[in-house]
Amino acid sequence: MSRAYQHSLNSSVLERGATQLRIEGLQLRFGGVNALAGIDLTVTQGEVHAVIGPNGAGKTSLLNCVNGLYRPQKGSIQLYDDKAHELTQLRPSRIARLGVARSFQNIELFRHMTVLENLLLGRHVRMHHRLWRSFLYFGPALNQEISHREVVEEVIDLLGLQAVRKHAVAALSYGYQKRVELARALCMQPALLLLDEPMAGMNAEEKEDIARYILDANELSGVTVVLIEHDMAVVMDISTSVTVLDFGRVIADGTPVDVAQNPVVIEAYLGETNAQRQSG
Repeated sequence: MSRAYQHSLNSSVLERGATQLRIEGLQLRFGGVNALAGIDLTVTQGEVHAVIGPNGAGKTSLLNCVNGLYRPQKGSIQLYDDKAHELTQLRPSRIARLGVARSFQNIELFRHMTVLENLLLGRHVRMHHRLWRSFLYFGPALNQEISHREVVEEVIDLLGLQAVRKHAVAALSYGYQKRVELARALCMQPALLLLDEPMAGMNAEEKEDIARYILDANELSGVTVVLIEHDMAVVMDISTSVTVLDFGRVIADGTPVDVAQNPVVIEAYLGETNAQRQSG
């Protein structure tokens, strides 16, 4: 991977292991339902941090608060680069410009557009020249276009999308569409990459491919990844730390091995009776 993709703010501003995201006392309610009931969470630069838990535990709601789709009633979400940014009152567009990219459970691509066109749209937060300069298409605007295309081409190579680059997204298989969505998020050169079940609905081979692409992006660019995933084998293989949610609360936090052996986590996933059977 060339310098075009490797050079991004996240790898130059923070040292690996420094706090990049800090969530404190986060509360989110929908009517009388507590989706998040006082979440505390710290993510460090350069890690792959998995968030797991049963259905309805609050995992997606947590990511929606981080990237501004939901506005919590209480608590703090701070993103760090050369200073701290409080995210709870910012628009999603502003949070994206600070370096937070997001993929969704349901595929959110422009299906009538090609793979290349979808990826170029991922560069919009990095475009700075005014519209009239883009129409003139010379000097700074031309140089900017070339720079953006270089990054997109790097991501296409990284995720093995060369063969489908000019195909309409609607014509692609489900597995390829999930890969394109990951690619579009990476085209933003994010400091923090939020992935909501990027492997949902995939077969074993497709899961292995996506896991490898996530690790490659993490290692080559230094992007920090927060990942929601139900497949515990994947979580154990690629994550460096794990947070477990249940009914909107953190019930465990630590290394994948420690969390997998935690009896509270086992009970939350299996139920008390089944957990006793497993231990017996």
